Amino acid sequence: MRGRRAGMGAAAFCALAVFACTIGWFRLRAANRPQLEIEVLAPAQEEQAAAMDRPRILIYHTHTWEAYEMEEGAIYEPTETWRTRDETQNMIRVGQELAEALRSLGFDVVQDTTAFEPPNITDAYNRSLQMIESRLAAGEHYDYVLDIHRDAYSGLFNGANGVTQDGMTMAYVMLLVGKGTGATGSGFDERPDWPQNLRLAQAITDAMNAIVPGISREVKVKTGRFNQHVSTHALLIEVGNNRNTLREALAACPVIAQAIADVHAAGGSP
Repeated sequence: MRGRRAGMGAAAFCALAVFACTIGWFRLRAANRPQLEIEVLAPAQEEQAAAMDRPRILIYHTHTWEAYEMEEGAIYEPTETWRTRDETQNMIRVGQELAEALRSLGFDVVQDTTAFEPPNITDAYNRSLQMIESRLAAGEHYDYVLDIHRDAYSGLFNGANGVTQDGMTMAYVMLLVGKGTGATGSGFDERPDWPQNLRLAQAITDAMNAIVPGISREVKVKTGRFNQHVSTHALLIEVGNNRNTLREALAACPVIAQAIADVHAAGGSP
């Protein structure tokens, strides 16, 4: 009996020795393992990090006070005919709608709401260019730079002044590209790479018409520059005209946003 107890004691001692050795091995391994560093991001940092991975768009409005035909529920105090300082009724409101539609599709959008028209609309493009250049000089990066306007009604718009789908009327859209040559042929010293801008404008136009047939008019190419020398992805977008209502202009914004998203997903302009 005494021998049996001695054997059991020896076995227990051996088990404890093995256990101690095992614990020692794990402690040694842990001591030699590189420390794991975990960076905990605050919610604001997480949002900023996610935004860095999203395509970025700058929206601005050189002709900030352009406005639409008034209707019930969309009355404003004019600065002159079809123009207003009221940001709920002028191009800033349209830019907000487009920005929200683009954000819902995964874009990081900055909208500059500076009024560039005062004190004189004739040099508004100089002031909006200064804004863009100051942002770029500060290190901001944008994949697309969009100047949002509304067009002037023309007698060429025979018949309907928009397209209707599912009972909702949407204003016509038109993209404008500038060559920078100037009306006299001398133009600007620094000009846009307008063929590239044109390819992008045409791709977005085609994408819009694929979503809602006929919503976008043909791309207009003009001799002006329209700040498009800052990027080959800089465009001027006319959302409706002064004979449209704000409601019709806002209805077109989701189509514009989806077309931009479709073109971007396809790798940009061909």
